[in-house]
Amino acid sequence: MKHPVDIHVGKRIRHRRWMVGMTQQQLAENVGIKFQQIQKYETGMNRVSASRLWEIARTLDVPISHFFDGLEDGAEADADRDFLSDKEAMELIRSYYAIPEHQRKRLFDLARVLSESAA
Repeated sequence: MKHPVDIHVGKRIRHRRWMVGMTQQQLAENVGIKFQQIQKYETGMNRVSASRLWEIARTLDVPISHFFDGLEDGAEADADRDFLSDKEAMELIRSYYAIPEHQRKRLFDLARVLSESAA
């Protein structure tokens, strides 16, 4: 049976890998394992050992704590679960961070105004 924390960590791995534009194969090669193992980690099927999580964090350029962000009493927050599984939202975020910072701020301000007027 999958543990909620393993599922959460796996989703955070997939999310970060996707955000940096890395394939499962590329991550696996950098960590020294087969891509099938990355698939199992990302679905929560297999637990990630501490040393492997350290390697993954180093490869994806995040602190290990990144993979535990959003946990509430050992279970995922509902908003985090919906966000990480929504491909459109993930693509929007990836595109957003590809925009130069000064333009990104203006886009953010526009999105905030639009969301306030829609409410």
